[in-house]
Amino acid sequence: MLQVARLAPNLLVEATPLVASFLEGKINDDGGAADRSGKSDLYYTAFVLDSMVALQAEPPREKVRGYLESFGDGRELDLVHKACLVRCWAALGEGWPAPDFSESMLASIESHRCADGGYAMIEGAACGTLYHAFLALGVYQDIGAEVPERQALIESFESLRAGDGAYGNSLDMLVGTTPSTAAAAALLRQLDWPVREEVGEWLLARQHPQGGFIASPETPLPDLLSTATALHALSVLGLTIGERRELTLDFIDSLWSGRGFYAFWEDDELDVEYVYYALLALGHLSLGS
Repeated sequence: MLQVARLAPNLLVEATPLVASFLEGKINDDGGAADRSGKSDLYYTAFVLDSMVALQAEPPREKVRGYLESFGDGRELDLVHKACLVRCWAALGEGWPAPDFSESMLASIESHRCADGGYAMIEGAACGTLYHAFLALGVYQDIGAEVPERQALIESFESLRAGDGAYGNSLDMLVGTTPSTAAAAALLRQLDWPVREEVGEWLLARQHPQGGFIASPETPLPDLLSTATALHALSVLGLTIGERRELTLDFIDSLWSGRGFYAFWEDDELDVEYVYYALLALGHLSLGS
């Protein structure tokens, strides 16, 4: 995903330094990136660092390093923040903070493995979610290790198929969601497992007449998360949006504030997470997706 986001400046052009400045301004004095309340959070720090890497912008390394080091081996963090800590160190590009960090982190991630073969926020859970599996696989990729028990993990994804043939983030959903279905498609491809043709068709059908993608068949308006993840999954599946590319670019442009991007039309507060999703979407659109 980050590799594709690096292509965003091809479309941002002169706006690139404005976005980079916005991102840098979100780094607090302690080295962490601000959430919507202004408090430093590893989750937002990961988005800032990945976005700055994509824009070839230099973060304040000494401050950020100090913030990351404050979490030690990350053992006390939840799964989301464990994954973010690994992603932050990987994005910083200075190696792991300790010789046993990667081994310790993988063991910690496996403590979130579920009885069904997936991953969940709570240790000892019976069933995993697509979101937490996506994070766990991201850790394995950043560390350069193979995820264990791949078949069990794949089978856990299939248990999350919704009633309409797409994927939900939890069991027994009647209707799938775009981010979950996109995650399932990307994860299955990463695991060299075939993705059913109707999954791509379902994602294509989620495109709004005004260009973005909606979160579910029941959602009236498009959003940037659904748009970015759908474009990524469609690319993984070898599908394009064709003549709707310009409409999608117009949708993303409608969320531009002059510094960053809003999550959806009715949003009135910028945050760094949606800057990253904009970069991912623009990266794919720069390829003619």
